[in-house]
Amino acid sequence: MDKDKVGEYHFVTEPYLLDFRGRVTIPMIGNYLIHAASSHAAERGFGFNDMSERHTAWVLSRLAIEMTGYPAMSEPITLYTWVDEVGRLFTSRCFEMVDAGGKTFGYARSIWAAIDMESRRPTLLDVAGLSAYVTDRPCPIGKPGKIAAVENDTEGIPYVVKYSDLDINGHLNSIKYMEHLLDLFDLDLFQTKDIKRFEIAYQSEGKYGMELLLHKKEEAEAGKYDMAICNGGKAICRAAVTWH
Repeated sequence: MDKDKVGEYHFVTEPYLLDFRGRVTIPMIGNYLIHAASSHAAERGFGFNDMSERHTAWVLSRLAIEMTGYPAMSEPITLYTWVDEVGRLFTSRCFEMVDAGGKTFGYARSIWAAIDMESRRPTLLDVAGLSAYVTDRPCPIGKPGKIAAVENDTEGIPYVVKYSDLDINGHLNSIKYMEHLLDLFDLDLFQTKDIKRFEIAYQSEGKYGMELLLHKKEEAEAGKYDMAICNGGKAICRAAVTWH
């Protein structure tokens, strides 16, 4: 392993972070991923403070998570993260999740952009600087793809963005999108099935007091659902989940 390029981070599944089954959740996995990504970037000069000095900030654009197992209470997790592609406006980052026995139980792919803090528009990346950390370590899951629009075919569930939804930038936290979408499913489904793949594409930022509609539609493929969070008739994110 190229230790300069691949970050290694350790977590323990604390009881207060688990669901009613006593297992880690997809949103909690998302938190681990973001923590690892932020730490990996900061250690290489591209973290929150470094970006703030340039009046820019990282934003998560797309995320795909595939799981073959879910850690239970007090289980240690090792999370590896690395950059596999850098473009002018977006960079791609991968993750591998490993249990205490050294067995991989999940992978994830993510796409990030840097935005100008004032205009909130994408800004050019330091391609040369970031490319120094690109590695060809494999990540054997599909890249984030196109997610079907479902808002015109379904009746949305209303939700208003609240204080607890906001992140450090004062916008709807990227993990909160995931939580609200998964809350659309009945508890019975969580009792009998597991999420095999969760994918989300963020399209615009939610703000405090924003009136949202949450949509969900079951697709022809067994166990697959497409979803959307909309404001004013336009999607601020789309997501897809496959259960097994």
